Amino acid sequence: MSEETARGAPAGDPGPDKKIPEEGVHPRGKWANNKEFILSMTVSVVDLGNIFTFPYLCFRHGGGVFFIPYFVLLVFCGIPVFFLETALGQYTSEGGVTAWRKICPMFQGVGIASQVIVSYLNIYYIMILAWTIFYLYNSIKSPLPWSTCDNVWNTDLCHSHLSIFANPHLFQPDSNWSFLNNVTSPDYFEDTLLNETESLLHGSTPEKEFWTNRVLRVSDDMSVTTVHWDLALCLLLAWVMCYFCIWKGIKSTGKAVYFTATVPYLLLLIIFFRGVTLPGAGEGLRYYLIPDFHVITDPGMWYDAGMLVLYSYTTCTGVLTALGSYNKYKYNCYRDCLALCCLNSATSIFAGFVVFSVLGFMAFEMNVPIYEVAASGPGLVFMAFPRALSLLPGSSFWAVVFFLMVFFLALGSQFVRVESLATAITDLFPRHLRRRCAREILVLVITVVCFLLGLPFVTEGGIVLYHLIDSYGGSATSLLIITSVETIVIAWVYGADRFYDNIEDMIGYRPFSLLKYCWLFITPLICGLLLLFNLAHTFTLVVFGYVVGAWATAVGSLLMIIPLICIPAFILVSLYKDSQNMTTPSSDLRQAWPHKPILTLCKYVIFKAQGQPNRRADETNEKIVIEELNRV
Repeated sequence: MSEETARGAPAGDPGPDKKIPEEGVHPRGKWANNKEFILSMTVSVVDLGNIFTFPYLCFRHGGGVFFIPYFVLLVFCGIPVFFLETALGQYTSEGGVTAWRKICPMFQGVGIASQVIVSYLNIYYIMILAWTIFYLYNSIKSPLPWSTCDNVWNTDLCHSHLSIFANPHLFQPDSNWSFLNNVTSPDYFEDTLLNETESLLHGSTPEKEFWTNRVLRVSDDMSVTTVHWDLALCLLLAWVMCYFCIWKGIKSTGKAVYFTATVPYLLLLIIFFRGVTLPGAGEGLRYYLIPDFHVITDPGMWYDAGMLVLYSYTTCTGVLTALGSYNKYKYNCYRDCLALCCLNSATSIFAGFVVFSVLGFMAFEMNVPIYEVAASGPGLVFMAFPRALSLLPGSSFWAVVFFLMVFFLALGSQFVRVESLATAITDLFPRHLRRRCAREILVLVITVVCFLLGLPFVTEGGIVLYHLIDSYGGSATSLLIITSVETIVIAWVYGADRFYDNIEDMIGYRPFSLLKYCWLFITPLICGLLLLFNLAHTFTLVVFGYVVGAWATAVGSLLMIIPLICIPAFILVSLYKDSQNMTTPSSDLRQAWPHKPILTLCKYVIFKAQGQPNRRADETNEKIVIEELNRV
């Protein structure tokens, strides 16, 4: 018998908000209206990956042909997992950990694993927000500090695009740069200076030097001992804003998303209209869209498409479950999930027009092929795009618009992840954390701890730590394993038909049957194939020429193992505590049709109903339905 039932809660109750709370314990809240849920989900699934990663992968994998694997994996992997996690939260009215404990006690470790990964993200992802604040502050300066080579952080090898246009004869393969050095030895010139010149031609620009020498201040040994106070202040400011966005729970989160979910679209639209009117934009769009069907059989393209879908839809982090848990029981989350998936993909495609129109303009202005200016990740946000913006008339204005867009995208993504972690912890200890001021203190503790853990990222070697956690903390291996386990648990252990019955009880009808077979077979199979491809390809982490050694592999492996080890660990804990009820759902969960089989295939019963109906539960269910109808 669960703790809630022992306190007198009726069986079949659809969520803890229905229970009579203990004295001093606040009831679990709900969204004030449907818009808050939709906007909160929007900021969680529309982030920098949509704006910058998707267009780059299209360019890298045959242009428009990349849409084929993207939409295939979206339908058979992304949407099923997205809806599964959201519906799970709404059905249980619990966060990312306790939702899995109620559905299947032995797999509580799945929820713990997702919270470990979201903790990684909370610590390192906010650095994008800190860097953006730093760039935003410098964007109000004229000229832009990354557009010239006259700053104290620039080296002698720095040459802006103006220098290239003014002295094109110096940028030919047989150019003589000996005037830069007091060296006349032909051997030295051939062995050393030409290598440096080749490096210069491939990226020693003021934008790159501002990024590496001013913002990151990387050193040869990538030390993590010296904290840069200006970046630390930007990081502190980022955490202060995140704190006040979520400190009151969904009361403050629901209001913050009105701004963070809508403003990026307005700014993106402004940049779009400016970008497509620039010279060279058409050539950039051609690289983005024209398909090359010869690469359709490339497994690397299908792997990148699959991982892009999982990352961009914020799966396996508990965010979707936490946000869905604040819905009312009878809310139609199925309809909104499909709409949000369409919005996510449409945003990605539209962002491609924005990005490659600007990159096409930059390639046109610099008279270089577009593949030399195309980039992804931080390189595109903090080097390629700032360079393009510096070429525009009124460059400071466009830089402010661009970095404001990045700021709001990063802020929205960050605070919903912190909200997910806070929700999970609160639901684990409701007696203590749903009291007056407890929520504010919990969020404060999370922000302070994450801020302190993030200080090594604002050192000279901070970018190495960033890429290390980015590569291993939320690794493809972890996400694919967790995704597979989630679908298998719901489909085969809890029962796909029983979960369909729960969804029908909530929204009034059964979702499209394809989702059931995706959970049963297709999604785990796809994740398994992607996992095999990932394990078959190893990589060496290199950051600005610094080859990360064996220590990084050891640390990275530990970061990857920690969340995954939670799954078998909690299976053993459940086996030790109560081996008879390891797969028995909580009696608090409402079962509208307890007689029905929990899993059928082609009308054949695979697993029968787990238990007989409870008369008290039936009476409670009827009472709840009447209450819901009266509210409507």
